[in-house]
Amino acid sequence: MRTLAFDGRLGASGDMLLGALLAVGADPTALDPVESALSVRYAVDSTIKNGISATTVDVLLTDGATAEHGHDTGHTHDESHDESHTHSHGDTDDGDDHDHSHDHGHNHDHGHSHDHDHTHAEGHGPHRSYREVVDIVDSMDLPESVKADALGAFRLLGEAEAAVHGEPLDDIQFHEVGADDAIADIVGVALLVDDLDVDRIVTTPLSVGGGHREMSHGTYPIPGPAVVEIAERADWSIQGGPIEAELLTPTGAAILAQLAEGVDTLPALSVDETGYGAGDHSFESHPNVLRATVGDGRSRLSRDSITVLETNLDDASPELLGGLQETLTAAGARDVSILPVTMKKSRPGHLVKVICKPEDAERIAHRLALETGTLGIREHGAGHRWTAERRFETVDLTVAGEQYTVDVKIASTTDGEVYDVSAEYDDAAAVASETGRPISEIMRRAETAVDVDR
Repeated sequence: MRTLAFDGRLGASGDMLLGALLAVGADPTALDPVESALSVRYAVDSTIKNGISATTVDVLLTDGATAEHGHDTGHTHDESHDESHTHSHGDTDDGDDHDHSHDHGHNHDHGHSHDHDHTHAEGHGPHRSYREVVDIVDSMDLPESVKADALGAFRLLGEAEAAVHGEPLDDIQFHEVGADDAIADIVGVALLVDDLDVDRIVTTPLSVGGGHREMSHGTYPIPGPAVVEIAERADWSIQGGPIEAELLTPTGAAILAQLAEGVDTLPALSVDETGYGAGDHSFESHPNVLRATVGDGRSRLSRDSITVLETNLDDASPELLGGLQETLTAAGARDVSILPVTMKKSRPGHLVKVICKPEDAERIAHRLALETGTLGIREHGAGHRWTAERRFETVDLTVAGEQYTVDVKIASTTDGEVYDVSAEYDDAAAVASETGRPISEIMRRAETAVDVDR
């Protein structure tokens, strides 16, 4: 299984993720859809962080683009002198504050000229609502899987902000993460991951740093409220330190919450590529880099992003409940379960649980309300499920001289290791009805007839 593994000991931000993915072989031209849709371009370079060679990525406003708020950094790059600059992580939705500090000390070794003024897109551009950002991503020419990952990350950011401020998701106004550079970070990472064509993405526990930082609402301890909210929804864990600085930004956290599963240590890999994405700051004793490794790992199940909807019903007829499987599945549900429960005043009732993709949740919730008349539907937030690779094989059976066909479902890991073979019950029941043989016998014979190496 082709695996992408991140080492989270120095946290993560959007630009670090972009740099790390390019460093392990992602094609920079994969970013073209973002540059075509937004007035930005990606400036890719290299630097040295505490002896580690790492890739840097800056999102710059293109010529003619204007900064609607914030300030113009106005840097002029000249290849005749050595220059480096570091920024405090600005891809945060906790406030508008960002400062630019300069640390002259690494060489730019471009193959192209930077003798014109440029403006960093960080923090510039309009403050957009969650829905406005969704519309922008929807309008981009992106593969569906890339669009789903980008929208999933923004949904996580929106839900985190909504929880922190006690507001509905649709009312949330993004600050830094609604600007063009944050959209470029999130969509760009999704595009580069798609280009790497990996089967599994993991991260070790992510360091958040420590201390305090100034935000538009006041002084807050690190990690900020949004990062904590996103971590609650993520599959991975966070840890403090190892230095007093903000190491994990909301944008970096949301991207990894959408894409990566948590592991305690790096998994066993046959390494193909390894590389480093550089953060803005330079620290005295720690290289501010995010390491990415790509290689072949052990066979695993596929990871699928899901959310869970549920509602309690105390007045639903058996006919209505029996039809929910079909109607909700037609609306996009992946699975529907109906459980008997005891409700208030000891009334018998039913709990309806629906597994679906996060992007389908609103449509399915609407259908569930229409079908049942329920007054409220709960959502458990974005999570994940592990699924087998599934394929069907049709086998021929001879019973009492007659030929019959039965479909058999074959479940395997992502690299083809078969671990379950199951005959389709309805097919076996039909054959059993015609032949007078037990259903269990027909199922066993059909499963035995499948030629698979288990």
